[in-house]
Amino acid sequence: MNEKKKEQGDGSDVLEPQVRLDRRVRADAQRNIDSLLEAALAVFATSGVDAPVREVAVRAGVGVGTVYRHFPQRSDLIAAVFRHEVDACAEAALALAADHEPGEALARWMQRYADFIATKRGLATALHSGNPAFDTLPAYFEKQLRPVLRTLLDAAAAAGKVRAGVEPDDLLRAVASLCMSAHDGGPAHARRMVALLTDGLRYGASPSVNTPS
Repeated sequence: MNEKKKEQGDGSDVLEPQVRLDRRVRADAQRNIDSLLEAALAVFATSGVDAPVREVAVRAGVGVGTVYRHFPQRSDLIAAVFRHEVDACAEAALALAADHEPGEALARWMQRYADFIATKRGLATALHSGNPAFDTLPAYFEKQLRPVLRTLLDAAAAAGKVRAGVEPDDLLRAVASLCMSAHDGGPAHARRMVALLTDGLRYGASPSVNTPS
């Protein structure tokens, strides 16, 4: 009987290729979505959020039907672009913390966040339109970015690179305000202002707790 079951198999030889196929299909679909979101962000930045959907599709290398299949309403696409950029900004904090010492990781992330604010300007008209489709986005922004900035700040303070007690919310708003006020000076001006703000955080920093006596 065991030999017979062995000959018939338990179905795993059929299921395993199917699982791999499903994963590949999901991965392909996610790549399509990522391409769409990146294309939409670029189009929105240059042509505004009211740009033709066909322009987004052409830039992403897909058909218009693919755009509407994933994002039936324009507001769906705009909200997805915003979330995608927030997620990328949060992930950048983790990568920078792994690759750089705490003070440098914080400084680099502040510039990355400034870049995010610059791209957000392309979405600003829609995000402040009062459309209920965007009501959850501010909370999503805070949920994703506040914790990662807190981690960066705590690590930098513990290393004696910045002063303790800086609140993530204050810093997020400060960078956003600097970037908005520096709009006429372009991205380079905004980055200089953010660098000055970051440098100011070093005033009053305590010596690193890990520094040998």
